[in-house]
Amino acid sequence: MTGQLDIIGVGMVTAVGLDAPSSCAAMRARLDGFTETRLIGSNDAWLVGAPVPLPRKWIGERRLAHLAAGAIAEAFDHHPPARDNAALILCLAEEERPGRLVRDAAALAATIARILEIQPRHHTRLVAHGRPSGHVALDQARRMLAAGEAAYVMIAGVDSYLGTLAIAHFLAAKRLLTPENPNGFIPGEAAAAILCAPPGTGNLTLRGLGLAREPAPIYNAEDRPLRGDGMTAAYRAALGEAGIEMNRLGYRVSDLVGEQYWFKQAALASLRLLRGRHDFQDLWSPAESLGNVGAAVGPLMIGMAWTAARKRYAAGDPVLVEASSDSGACAAALLGARAA
Repeated sequence: MTGQLDIIGVGMVTAVGLDAPSSCAAMRARLDGFTETRLIGSNDAWLVGAPVPLPRKWIGERRLAHLAAGAIAEAFDHHPPARDNAALILCLAEEERPGRLVRDAAALAATIARILEIQPRHHTRLVAHGRPSGHVALDQARRMLAAGEAAYVMIAGVDSYLGTLAIAHFLAAKRLLTPENPNGFIPGEAAAAILCAPPGTGNLTLRGLGLAREPAPIYNAEDRPLRGDGMTAAYRAALGEAGIEMNRLGYRVSDLVGEQYWFKQAALASLRLLRGRHDFQDLWSPAESLGNVGAAVGPLMIGMAWTAARKRYAAGDPVLVEASSDSGACAAALLGARAA
């Protein structure tokens, strides 16, 4: 696939900020939104999570709709003409994930449109692959733009692990970070959106994209050893499409949610592809401030890179943004700042 796209606007609603500038500033300063929730963790203690401090106590799908609408509205503010001409791709949690808050994705999309007071001209596309959803949406968006199906494409991700059913499941699976389990993640919630347009219109452009599958996922019934095959393949595809080697990367942004598995996966992919002399490649992760925000993380990481490029504090150029899921889906996107 050779058709590319540019990012021309971003929006975020997170535990450390209700818009992208404040969220990115807080993450850059290593601030976090971790606090005791009203959810019970291990030993009947309050569980630490990263909730978004919304002005009202919305719950369930209504809460997700308001999170997503806030992020989308902010992204539209960067380019108001897109408001009535953009197709929407909504990134959500995996349908099979225990404790998933979304029961009717189509109704959620309709509620978001109602909050935004817009009448979508295009049918909303739904991508329910969890953390790599944003990368799958990028592939769909560039195809739509190349084919002239839409003038703009809004990719929005929204997710939350802060529900009683989700907490109960991941506690039982020993996946949550607690005083008794250091190898776990902090449950969070967030929404993020990126406004995509044809190449030549924005300051950050998609140069390569890779989608693959890991044969030894975190839920590995066959107990296969983790070799990083899936993420290595995703890296290789994204780098190959861009026509560069990994030693030319400026930095990486990864959805490292806190468990050792994901750090090993990212390290193995890097070790297998990084050759020759290279400068230091920094590794950023929003989970350090937000915990695990699921399907929101793809647009959020791209929004971090977009903001860093725009404000000139990026750790290099280009940037590789990676994400993977519990089921073994792996994705990598290579983005570069467009010369002024």
